[in-house]
Amino acid sequence: METWKKNLYIVFFAEMVAITGIAFVTPFLPLYIKELGITNIDQVARWSGWLVSAPALAVVIISPLWGSLADRYGRKPMIVRAFFGGAVAIFLMSMVVNVQQLLFLRLLQGALSGTIAACNSLIAASSPARKMGSSLGLLQTGIFVGIFFGPLIGGISADIFGFQNAFKITAALLFFSGTCILFFVKENFVFCPTKKIKIPFKKRIALLSNFKPLLIIFALLFLFQFSTKAIMPILPLFVDTLMSDSTKVSTVTGLMFALTGLTAAISAVNLGKLFENKPNLSILIISLIISGICFFFQGLTKSIGQLAFLRLCLGFCYGGIIPISNTIISLITPSKNRGKMFGFANSVTFLGTIFGPLIGGLVVTFFHNTSSVFFLTGFILLCAGVVLPVVLRNIEMPILQEEKSPQKISQKESLST
Repeated sequence: METWKKNLYIVFFAEMVAITGIAFVTPFLPLYIKELGITNIDQVARWSGWLVSAPALAVVIISPLWGSLADRYGRKPMIVRAFFGGAVAIFLMSMVVNVQQLLFLRLLQGALSGTIAACNSLIAASSPARKMGSSLGLLQTGIFVGIFFGPLIGGISADIFGFQNAFKITAALLFFSGTCILFFVKENFVFCPTKKIKIPFKKRIALLSNFKPLLIIFALLFLFQFSTKAIMPILPLFVDTLMSDSTKVSTVTGLMFALTGLTAAISAVNLGKLFENKPNLSILIISLIISGICFFFQGLTKSIGQLAFLRLCLGFCYGGIIPISNTIISLITPSKNRGKMFGFANSVTFLGTIFGPLIGGLVVTFFHNTSSVFFLTGFILLCAGVVLPVVLRNIEMPILQEEKSPQKISQKESLST
């Protein structure tokens, strides 16, 4: 088997296992806070918000640094650092005696981990240009599977083994993933030093603003992540309004996430094969628009069956948005800077993770209606799908191709629309 294929399959498996483990604990943080002595409901809610946002905040700050180190020292060391560092931080969470220690470790987890950006960078660097789309699509499939199936498995683990042991299981999964990367992934990394040129701050801003394709994709990733995360803390409350038996709300909510995760995983890998090294913007635009429609109609559902159908449709549509966007970033960025760009992309994505739940909660509080957040996210994605072809109409997006020879050349092509 070719080295790049072996790397892809190992990274796919390791990332899927790690993300599944990380998703174990997130739904149960409020209950763990109560075990640490915080009994007032308002304080529990406030600490829960801080604890959920803390890792994402740390990732936003530190991701560009890890991306730059990946470009200098290689992608594999950054993945190993992310898995092992996250394992240590999460294992220590099982031993905390107060919520302040837990908050510190959640920040430490975000600062040390950042596995998604590291894995994206390695796969983008090692995969042939003609296979970039399917490779990143497969990796995104593993992430979707972990994110949406993790809470279901985590719920069973927490009920059987307890919250502290759930943290330990997560740490073990991350350690296992890091071991797989350390011993089985091969990277032939050669650092190519370039002479640093000091550029005045104003010129840096001007250069960045002139490179519109990346800015547009970064904005799209933020809006997408913002929309999906705004729904996550509200969905259990919305499901509760549709059910007569409140004792099964958690199970049904987990099932809703799992349905979307399953179809998103299928969509991500198959759309990746469709666009390969020439990502089709039409697929991206259609995915955004239909995702917006699905979110909008979720707010109008009157039964669990209707909601389940729309969640299935939603997964098929937005399963391709992130891999298509990642492929565009990879193909329009020189190889030596891909780690840095994926670091920035990861930071932008985590900004959506920070602000999505906060704004979603404020919207529901303001309108006193859980459906309102579905209408908001649907409107955002619909607008993104309509505006994207307009802003990209007159922008030429260069596609960088790497030949088999050591020399790298670039040529400009327009993405099909």
